[in-house]
Amino acid sequence: MRFLCIGAHPDDCEIGFGGSAARLAAEGQAVKFLSLTDGAAGHQTHAPATLAAIRRNEASEAARRLGIAETEILRNPDGALTPNIEVREQVIRRIREWQADVVLTHRPWDYHPDHRYTGQVVQDAAYLVVVPHVCAETQALRRNPIFFYVEDTFRLPDPFMPDIAVDIEPVWDRKIEGMDAHASQFYEWLPWVSGGESAERVPASPAERRSWLARQYSRPLTTCVVALLQRRYGSREITHAEAFQVCEYGRRPSPEELDEIFPR
Repeated sequence: MRFLCIGAHPDDCEIGFGGSAARLAAEGQAVKFLSLTDGAAGHQTHAPATLAAIRRNEASEAARRLGIAETEILRNPDGALTPNIEVREQVIRRIREWQADVVLTHRPWDYHPDHRYTGQVVQDAAYLVVVPHVCAETQALRRNPIFFYVEDTFRLPDPFMPDIAVDIEPVWDRKIEGMDAHASQFYEWLPWVSGGESAERVPASPAERRSWLARQYSRPLTTCVVALLQRRYGSREITHAEAFQVCEYGRRPSPEELDEIFPR
């Protein structure tokens, strides 16, 4: 199968889908990460043009570490994304060109407007990817992909309700390595923008940094996710997992198909 994860920024797919992507790629599945913005606003000192180049290199290195087939960063400006026709058509073309069977993205409510509008524009594209006279220069898909949301913790207007959960215990270290490639974000920008306290705690050595990053992103599993994991994997102990919610605008998978899409 062919998987396309669409994030607002160059590190978003690694956070929400990095472990599952690594498992899928190891099984021979085709996985691509797509960022709708250049990520050029996300730093306290680097100039935007400099940062955009840094983040392209980081994304390429993350893709190499995760073993995925491709990563792409569009040149829409970070912090200024809107769900307009131009961006919608960019998304339609990328979904078609990748011949995606599965598309994953943000839910359309989030603290960051770029995340919200990424979710919105993917929703807007979900039906149109099969309409031949929309973006007619790219061949329309004959079968609508299945669209998923990656997990978040936002409660309003509706909390995240997972339909499937994936054990990423075997590839947890690889996911962290993929995130570690985005040094400008996880060790510089995000600690700084959070208020500076965590910036003071970021270790200096590469090994200690990865251990610190793993602790930062090791979060308790929700009750719903635990129940889904037990249904799929039995009673084995799982500490790290990724969960996904089916978007109602794409093709609706059967329970059997849903279970077959993601790694066991």
